[in-house]
Formats: sequence, C-alpha cells, structure tokens
Amino acid sequence: MSMEATVKLFYEDSHLKEFDAVVCSCMPDGKRYRIVLDKTAFFPEGGGQYADTGYLGEVKVLDVRQKEDIVYHITEEPLKEGEKVHGKINWEERFEKMQQHSGEHIVSGLIHEQFGYNNVGFHLGSDYCTLDFDGPITREQLKEIEKRANRAVFENVDVLVSYPSKEELETLDYRSKIEIEGQVRIVTVCGYDVCACCAPHVKKSGEIGLIKLVDMMNYKGGERITMLCGYRALSDYDRKDESCKAISAALCAKETEVSQAVDHLKEDQAALKNKLDSLQHKIIRYMAQEVDVTKETVTVFDKELSGNAPRELMNQLLTRGARVCAVFAGTDSDGYRYVIGSHEADVRPLCKMLNEKFAGRGGGKPEMVQGSLKGGKEAVKKFCEGGNQNEEI
Repeated sequence: MSMEATVKLFYEDSHLKEFDAVVCSCMPDGKRYRIVLDKTAFFPEGGGQYADTGYLGEVKVLDVRQKEDIVYHITEEPLKEGEKVHGKINWEERFEKMQQHSGEHIVSGLIHEQFGYNNVGFHLGSDYCTLDFDGPITREQLKEIEKRANRAVFENVDVLVSYPSKEELETLDYRSKIEIEGQVRIVTVCGYDVCACCAPHVKKSGEIGLIKLVDMMNYKGGERITMLCGYRALSDYDRKDESCKAISAALCAKETEVSQAVDHLKEDQAALKNKLDSLQHKIIRYMAQEVDVTKETVTVFDKELSGNAPRELMNQLLTRGARVCAVFAGTDSDGYRYVIGSHEADVRPLCKMLNEKFAGRGGGKPEMVQGSLKGGKEAVKKFCEGGNQNEEI
C-alpha cells in the first residue's frame, strides 16, 4: 500500500477521542513496531508537547512521531497492512495536556503584551510545565499576570485555529519562536493571544479550568515559570491543602494562621537552642574539672557532645594542662567524630595513624586536627594512650 500523507484528524477536531482507520504499513522498530495509518487522531510530539498514547484495537500505542507528512505510531505489537482498526487516544492525558498548552498561550500572550518578552522555551512534562521568558519578572508582577490569565479563563473566550495566506500573515501580529516554512497554523485565544502553533488546543478558554503559576526562578538572564492548569492545578491544591491541614492540626492553629504558628515555633526553637548551648557550656566546664589531665594523651568519649562542644572541651582540658587531648563524640555503632589538639606537640602524626588504623578521614594544623573514624571505644582509647603513638608525637 502506497505511503501518502497521513490525514491528521487532531487538526480537524482537537476533541476527537476515537476514530477508524486503515493500516498503511507496519515495520519492525527494534523490539517495537512503527505503524502508519491513512488517518489518525494521535498527536505526535511537537511544539513543546509530548505525544499522545492510547490503543489501536487491542495494541497499545506507546509513542507517536512525525517525519515530513507521515505519522508513525510506535506500538508493542504489530498490525496487518490493509487491516481496518479502531483507534482510541488516552483522552484524560490529551485533555490535561491541552489545558496546560492553552494556558501557556494565555500567560505568554499576557507577558508579551505587558513586558514585550518572548517565550523562548516551553516544556510540557507529564507532571509539570515550564515557560522561559527572555526578561525579568517580579513575584508581584507574576501574581498580577496570574489574575489576568484566570480572568481570561472565566470569560470563556473562543480558542480558534486558522491557516492564513502569506499575504494575510504579513499584516498579522502573532507570536512565533521560529521561522516557519510552508503553511502556518495560527491559534488565537480571542482577546489574549495570537500565536503560531502545531498542537491541539481546547475550544473555549473555560475548559482550562484554572491557571496557577506555582514557581519562578532566574534563568539565562530571564525568568523560568512553572505553571499548572486544570486538573494539575486541582491536584496540586489537594496536596497542599492536605499538608496545610496536617500542619494546622499538629500546631493547633487555624489553617489561615499556620505560617505565623510556624514562625512562633521557630522562635521557641531558637530560644531553646540558646538555652541548651548555655547549659552545655556549663556542663563542659564541669566535665573538664573531672578529667585527669596528667596522662601523656588525655582521651574523652561522650556521645552527647555536638556542634562545637568537642572542640570546646578539648580547649578547656588543654588550658588545665593536658599535653595532648583527644575528644571523641559518637558511638561504636555509628562511629566517632574527633578533635585532637596540643599546645606543645604536633598532633598530625597521631591523626594520620588513627585514620589508617580505624578507616578514618581528617586532618588539620600541627596544633589541632579534626576528623571521623570507625572503631570501638576501648580500641581507640588504647591506641591513643599507647606509648608508641605518644612517642611519635
């Protein structure tokens, strides 16, 4: 059967869910198959939008590609050439993509109108959508764009497709990221945007449901915006609502006041941390008074020490007269974090030997080293206090 241009039903009706067609060819493609039909409602990847999926009869369509005017359906199983087949696209997936893409046109049109920026990148993923613009936008400005975009949705304006002649294009003010050869397809969101686009769209802006701009970041001198429309925006709201309710219950605060409650919690935490630090300083001073500093190498093990406490205890013991002091914080099972210091000797050789003996890592200056190691308390203590090691340092 000869290969003619595939009739693209998705251009005739973006809401067509099922169709009948004839198999023109079926060729192996690695472990899969490339099937060409005389006509199809499956949209191939293009315009930043990924391809439709669905079924041809009982055969699953995994991907759809287009080369020149031929549309190829990538399937798990073959179909017979000349066979009549009933196609069915994954409509929920398609409609969700159309919601995102049509929403993108509205947002891009508004940003272009207000700032003169171009949409220089559009990616429609399976769970998120990003828009890249070639200029900076503030969060306050973006909130206003979001309000205007949703006004366009609530007005339920027409989304029209047209194929202007070359003469008409010369006088038409429309957005386009690239120079287009051949017939140009124009998608118009009445009153909000006119843009060249090859993808299927909703027929009325109200189908988009909701436009939510959930994130933004500086990107290549411009702005990258993350957008969720329709069902995706609703799912995002559901997740955040559930999280907010859980936080509200945990903090015994109203949902509208969880931010203030968290601020109060952070303040309380900071106050408790300061109190804990103060108590730890006192405890360290008491601990230092109880340690025998007459040994050649004084070793102290304490699993409760955290932060700068090991170093502070070491300095206290050196001040009391310890020649070499090694403080270890941790446990036999989790390993130890250590700090070793001296006012009289170079402690780097001891550090090196400890690391070699107990699979440790660390280093520092002659007067102080820090690191971590794995080993049992008694073995580490014996090694540090052993005569051979002390002689070397």
